[in-house]
Amino acid sequence: MIAVLDYDAGNLASVACAVRHLGHEPEITRDPDVVRSAERVIFPGVGAAGSSMESLEKLGLAAALRDAHSAGKPILGICIGCQVVFSSSEEDGGTDGLGLLEGEVVRFRFAEGSRRKVPHMGWNEVRFTDPHPVLEGIPAGSQFYFVHSYYVEPTEPAVALGTASYGGIDFTAAVAKDNLVAVQFHAEKSGPAGLRLLDNFLGWSP
Repeated sequence: MIAVLDYDAGNLASVACAVRHLGHEPEITRDPDVVRSAERVIFPGVGAAGSSMESLEKLGLAAALRDAHSAGKPILGICIGCQVVFSSSEEDGGTDGLGLLEGEVVRFRFAEGSRRKVPHMGWNEVRFTDPHPVLEGIPAGSQFYFVHSYYVEPTEPAVALGTASYGGIDFTAAVAKDNLVAVQFHAEKSGPAGLRLLDNFLGWSP
């Protein structure tokens, strides 16, 4: 069973639709026991770190995610689900994350007068730096769809799986360690390359 976390964040329907398109039946759930018993977990979302962590804690999903991670279940974080798996975020005056990975989430900062807008929104190439089963068959130079104002800075450089650039800032766009993969872009909205990544994840046995 593929659990898609429902914690009052947006974009769950798009993720579930993409999973169904790939021939699988997801279960959108806010039940911690379902998350713990799932074969694999997709942790998507659109929103802010503070409200996301508040909902995860209130619903008991923060503990369930940590348990699923400790049990070795494959977990895929998408967008805000990529950010809050880290230990902390600057957003909302400072927010503690799930701590599945060590590092901080920081805001894009550009010089005064810069034409670069925040949030970063649109298609960008992701340069994948290391091979990984979830990247199999994705051509070099593939572009993915982003909507975000913050990005992750991992403490361990080795967890970075891919980078992208915006306004002269090279930022981490994908991370992986053990049974956890997380991407800043919206795989479910990123065309054939995003669907390939999702399909790879759904068959991945870390």
